[in-house]
Amino acid sequence: MEYHIKASSVSNQDAIIHIKQSDIDFGTTPEMAETLPNPAELFLGAFASCVLKNVERFSGMMKFSYTKATIEVNATRLENPPRMEHLIYNVTIYTNDNKLNTDLLKKNIEKFGTIYNTVKLSCAISGTVSSKQHV
Repeated sequence: MEYHIKASSVSNQDAIIHIKQSDIDFGTTPEMAETLPNPAELFLGAFASCVLKNVERFSGMMKFSYTKATIEVNATRLENPPRMEHLIYNVTIYTNDNKLNTDLLKKNIEKFGTIYNTVKLSCAISGTVSSKQHV
């Protein structure tokens, strides 16, 4: 598989990533630091997207149903050279399905996630997958 995106920016303004029919604004100026995501946050967003896509994918393969899934991702950034050192994620699956095996789901996410495995080559990743009864 191959992927393609485009991005553009205007001097002293902010930037946009163009992906298929979506535009994602991101910050490149100090003025928007509290409003728009920065590149590091977009990176973490790509990681989170990969994990959630695999929750959906494996719900069919593992034959469990869920109403929603959430993920929180935290990262530690080092300064010299600037890079992510450690990602910590917590996934919560909201379900009333007793067939969900969270340990197996976590193993599958870690084994088959494209972004997950790409990131794993450059920094440590740790995380949890848990379920909550959905009322």
